[in-house]
Amino acid sequence: MSTKPSGASSAPPTSLTERRKAATQLEIAHAAAELFAVQGPHATTAEEIARHAGVALRTFYRYFRSKQDAVSPLLAAGADRWRALLEAAEPGSGLSRALETAVEQSLAAPDENAAQALLRTRGLLRAAAGDPALRAVWYRVNQESEERLVPVVARLADGRLEAVRVRLIAAAATDAIRIALETWAETEAGVTGEGSPAALALDCLRQLLGGMGALAGE
Repeated sequence: MSTKPSGASSAPPTSLTERRKAATQLEIAHAAAELFAVQGPHATTAEEIARHAGVALRTFYRYFRSKQDAVSPLLAAGADRWRALLEAAEPGSGLSRALETAVEQSLAAPDENAAQALLRTRGLLRAAAGDPALRAVWYRVNQESEERLVPVVARLADGRLEAVRVRLIAAAATDAIRIALETWAETEAGVTGEGSPAALALDCLRQLLGGMGALAGE
């Protein structure tokens, strides 16, 4: 995880110092998410987030430009998990199935921790509905995820798809998850079953890829 204020890099930390910094960033992100969900971004200050996370205000601003930016590591973690699942697939094993499997697994809620992570995302998306700055963070994280997904899709396509089609697939996969989570956040549906993030994302992915014939000739 990058220590830059923008949270632009999601490369896994290697040194002990980097891991500690990443852990601090995530603690701050969890604190921000909790406060935003309970009282909203407008009523939450950076000072409150820092205090809730147990860090000094100067530490907060060492990592983040704004209170809204503080949730970026939390949102990026979900994107990193989804991309890691896709990276584990073997080239030539079927891109369509690899995408569907990664979507299903990344949004599944097999345990309490996974369920709570989805519910935190729901709280953030609901808070973002009335906060343009928080929405901008959400869109930025999705854009960065899409860009990082392109080489992963290209590797799995194994030279069978032209560059523009690879980009279309990366965009469709990213948007399928984004739209599914945004749609789910507007409902009271559970984290599993009908109307869940995984079910919605899988349906979105199939419609988007099927509609543009992105995997024709796979």
